[in-house]
Amino acid sequence: MVDQVNLSDFMDWVVDRNPGEQVFHQAVHEVAETVIPFINDNPVYAKIKVLHRMVEPDRTISFRVSWADDNGEVQVNRGYRVQFNNSIGPYKGGIRFHPSVNQGVLKFLGFEQTFKNSLTRLPMGGGKGGADFDPKGRSQHEIMRFCQSFMTELYKYVGPDIDVPAGDIGVGGREIGYMFGQYKRLTNSFSGVLTGKGLEYGGSLMRTEATGYGAVYFMEDMLHHIGDQIEGKTAVVSGSGNVATHAAEKIVHRGGKPVTLSDSGGFIHDPEGFTLEKLDWIKKHKAQRGARISAYVDEFGGSYHEGKRPWHVPCDLALPCATQNEMGESEAKALIGNGCKAVAEGANMPCTVDSIAALQGAKVLFAPGKAANAGGVGMSGLEMSQNSARLHRDEEDLGAALRKIMSDIHDACVSQGTQADRSVDYVKGANIAGFKKVADAMLAFGVV
Repeated sequence: MVDQVNLSDFMDWVVDRNPGEQVFHQAVHEVAETVIPFINDNPVYAKIKVLHRMVEPDRTISFRVSWADDNGEVQVNRGYRVQFNNSIGPYKGGIRFHPSVNQGVLKFLGFEQTFKNSLTRLPMGGGKGGADFDPKGRSQHEIMRFCQSFMTELYKYVGPDIDVPAGDIGVGGREIGYMFGQYKRLTNSFSGVLTGKGLEYGGSLMRTEATGYGAVYFMEDMLHHIGDQIEGKTAVVSGSGNVATHAAEKIVHRGGKPVTLSDSGGFIHDPEGFTLEKLDWIKKHKAQRGARISAYVDEFGGSYHEGKRPWHVPCDLALPCATQNEMGESEAKALIGNGCKAVAEGANMPCTVDSIAALQGAKVLFAPGKAANAGGVGMSGLEMSQNSARLHRDEEDLGAALRKIMSDIHDACVSQGTQADRSVDYVKGANIAGFKKVADAMLAFGVV
């Protein structure tokens, strides 16, 4: 008889092996507490220690990135690539440039990415990378030199059938272009080694919109499942990048009213709601170097709340789209007190463990990021397929494909997460559905 897996013992093992990596511990615990009962009911997974193997990256690569700034001063940063699991396809996950980047953060993101990519049903494994480089305040030439130096080391470990990075915080189309150009120079090849590329050199339509649109599609599916809809509802959204602005845009398309956006300085509140015209202004404004969201108030009115987050604003729907652990327990309780019906994570793990428990305890519909924000990597997977086949797909075709990906993810969560009272635990559903596909592949490979 195979011994049962114990959550406490398993987490002690993870923490001992990964000291000081709190966000990684948090991500693993969130998965383990729902997956371990499933494993114990299906002991074939326990017998070959699938979960123990799944929380250990295939490899973690760390390297020096040396470059010269505009004053000729030599700068030294540290770059990483965490190749977490390629059981169902090439490693796939973004590159993040931010001072907070370290091995623990990237392991958390790579672990989450493994499950997220599995849920899309596309052949993509999980990985993540980045550097502790801050592009804010840097000139275009400095960013170019950094990206080229970064790729000069990274190119040895990536490729269209090995590892296909994308963008993330601090890495947009400009940075992807510089890295792709350097990869092409070094390898003398033109291949789909990065996603999020410009349309002129192999990028896909709909990639910019996909994560934000996908989060709203998942929100819509959760509401439809209980006979409700987005139309007529007020939504609070955090962030003001691609994910947040396109989530707000899709809410408008569905007849809802988004009333907040934010950046690292604070949030804006427009009680009248953002129109498509206002959102277009925000996108153009935030594209400027150093632009702050507070300028919206001078242009359109409303109020700006410096140093605060938007979760105390009364709403029906909430979409945290900024960064990890941006919503704590007290903020979740404020949403509950104000009558919020549903929360969908547009960012990666933006809700703390305590806030999730509060939301679920109050029967608020809650969609974890690995399900709700999978639209972005889903579209990246479609970009990979277009590159491999040398094909171009039009916007209508890709839009329909994105909607189908999110609908399929919702169905998978319902299949694995429906409770005895017919309510759906979307955290449990996403974790088990994502785990099972990867685990079954690992089972087929034997002990490797």
